[in-house]
Amino acid sequence: MKEMLKMVLVLSLICGLSGLTLASVRQATRQRIEEQVMTYVQGPALNQIFTGNDNNPVKDRKVFDLPDGPITIFPAMHNGVLTGVALESFGKGYGGAIGVMVGFDLDGTQLKGIGITTLKETPGLGARVVEPDYRDQFKGHSTASIALKKDGGDIAAISGATISSTGTVAAINDAIQIFNTIKDELPSAWGS
Repeated sequence: MKEMLKMVLVLSLICGLSGLTLASVRQATRQRIEEQVMTYVQGPALNQIFTGNDNNPVKDRKVFDLPDGPITIFPAMHNGVLTGVALESFGKGYGGAIGVMVGFDLDGTQLKGIGITTLKETPGLGARVVEPDYRDQFKGHSTASIALKKDGGDIAAISGATISSTGTVAAINDAIQIFNTIKDELPSAWGS
């Protein structure tokens, strides 16, 4: 019995020290991991949206507090002047959430474009939302009405992937609502 208590105590100490070590490592690497995700997940999507900017939108990002929680805004600047912004929104796809980076001009009347950040859609079907043929439909599109053709809009869905197409359009419409909430704060946030 005494040996068993000794083993339980030793195992408890080992587990406690291991947990403390893991928590410390996580805390120490959290910022670096976040920066890597921003650079290698959001960064490529931003590069698909913005051309001609001379800043790094990932490094120049700012967080805005909204009633539903914080949202990260990525600026595009040219010669120190804010020319557009992007934010990430999510829609429901067939395989899970689809992350869509949505770029806007400053007045919010047109989309600069979209980039897909995350998805778990079926390869060859829903995963085709990342292809330029689908994404390019949104470049320069008015933010007044974005809908699939089946819903009375002018966006062509991907054949056989209606759920994925609907999810991206829903994410874009959600991003438009978020943008309209914060658009008055944007110029002053980057000193333009």
